[in-house]
Amino acid sequence: MFYVVIAYLAVSLLLYILMGGADFGAGILEFFSEKKHRSRTGKLMYEAIGPIWEANHMWLIIVVVILFVGFPVIYSTVSTYLHIPILIMLLGVVARGTAFTFRHYDAIHDNLQVLYSKTFIYASVLTPLFLGIIAGSILSNRIDLHATTFLEAYVYSWLGIFPVLVGFFTVALFGFLAAVFIIGETDIEDEKKYAIGKAKGMAIAALILALVILGWSYSNDISFASRLLGNCVSVSCLYIALALFCWMWLFAFKEGDGNRLRLIASAQITFLFIAVAYSYYPVLVTLKNDFGLSLMDVQGSSLTIRYLGFAMLVGSVFILPALGYLLYSFQRKRKLW
Repeated sequence: MFYVVIAYLAVSLLLYILMGGADFGAGILEFFSEKKHRSRTGKLMYEAIGPIWEANHMWLIIVVVILFVGFPVIYSTVSTYLHIPILIMLLGVVARGTAFTFRHYDAIHDNLQVLYSKTFIYASVLTPLFLGIIAGSILSNRIDLHATTFLEAYVYSWLGIFPVLVGFFTVALFGFLAAVFIIGETDIEDEKKYAIGKAKGMAIAALILALVILGWSYSNDISFASRLLGNCVSVSCLYIALALFCWMWLFAFKEGDGNRLRLIASAQITFLFIAVAYSYYPVLVTLKNDFGLSLMDVQGSSLTIRYLGFAMLVGSVFILPALGYLLYSFQRKRKLW
């Protein structure tokens, strides 16, 4: 049952990256869009993220619940030493969701719409930035359990070049996902070309940042690069992701098939996720001057893990059909339009 729980943890995190990435990327694209395209970009993104907007944070909640119940040491360590970026990220989630709701459903359209739009856009950039910073922190041996000052324990644990680079990489990655998502939302050739251009720009930014992250890791004795390139499984996944990137760039973008592009982009992110996850497993959180917190070593009691696994399995019976119906409903709604 332990591996069932781990599988749900990994899949939920991956789905949050894919769905939440496309969702947050909506605001990121608006942030990087020219004023003359911003209104149309916002409308297309609203149509594209409709079905995932309704449910994407469910995957993050599942991740938190699994860590809280099954791996309390990991949960308490991350939520304590990284509470500042986590708080900023959660404030961004709340501000963004509130702004999105009032922006589209407010009965009165007045000057406050400008405030709602700006809040939505800036929170859409800020939230994935700090999500990436959190990820970079737990992967780069920055958390110091023996820190004696506030700065060492709660600031230097996340404020560094490597975590910030991972944060910017996350922003570029989410923007890429969102751009790919909207390619299939329009039949107007100029809009499709514009979306493809944004997807290419975000893809190049993500690729450059990925190379910088690897280089910084090597030059500063951070274990990320050596772990990622030190096993055949992770390297194979990276080669597959790179091959998909080349295929997308040379052929899929020219064809402009939105559904195919979404599948290729999702496959790319999935293989990148597998590469990183495999290179660290079973360690989920790295520590300063220590190997890190292993999922196997800090798991809860066998009874807790057993019931948690059963809860995940039973919950899937209700969650997955409901999610499938949600996606079907939005597709049917579009066809009726």
